Amino acid sequence: MIGRVTTTEPLPEVNFSDHGDIRYLHLGTEWVQGSMRLDDPFAIHLEYVQRMMAWLLFVDPASVARRHAMQLGLGAASLTKFCHRALRMRTTAIELNPQVIAACRLWFKLPRDDSRLSVVLGDAAEVAAHAHWRGQVDALQVDLYDHEAAAPVLDSQAFYADCRRLLTDDGCMTVNLFGRSSSYERSLARITAVFGREAVWAFRPTREGNTIVLALRTPQQPVRGELAARAEAVRARWGLPAHKWLRVFKPVE
Repeated sequence: MIGRVTTTEPLPEVNFSDHGDIRYLHLGTEWVQGSMRLDDPFAIHLEYVQRMMAWLLFVDPASVARRHAMQLGLGAASLTKFCHRALRMRTTAIELNPQVIAACRLWFKLPRDDSRLSVVLGDAAEVAAHAHWRGQVDALQVDLYDHEAAAPVLDSQAFYADCRRLLTDDGCMTVNLFGRSSSYERSLARITAVFGREAVWAFRPTREGNTIVLALRTPQQPVRGELAARAEAVRARWGLPAHKWLRVFKPVE
């Protein structure tokens, strides 16, 4: 499963397909850009997208609604809808393709903007580099792929440095790393060069080949049992399978 699009090439056509109770977003190919359960449109369906919420393990659950989430790449709006509706967070999504925004509102139940939700038509690289959001994002979720899904479109050390500057002192970035090329180790090296190895955690890949990497603005060393307690709180409050994450999630070596 792959993520979003940001490119200087002509933007691909956006369409969707339904398979039983699941609706999938596509960018002119068979590659899945996101999904939604038709009978539960505000839940997160895909496993890798659920794992992009692992930043919740590093914050006090009671503080979540006071925080700011930003998605670089809208996809099928699963993260945006969940942060806005379930977590009650201030939520900002950046998407380059206006057809994706229109599709999410027509087909994927994305609400209209309100006092807590802002969906911005713009380029993720420019937004990350601009001073406007610097130091204001608590949870930055990066999922930037084109329709070919070969490797992340924005994957330079400079881009990750810009992402780090967006974060609050206890903020966290989660990144989806997926591709048909051998790009994971290269991407991980760039992330660790910016954040420091002691600040970076990673999941094992999903069956589909998505590896979620988490990078903290300020490294944390949770005491024994703290992550387990947070995982149980996340499961109980928001229904995410966080208790399962701990079996496949650890600091990078």
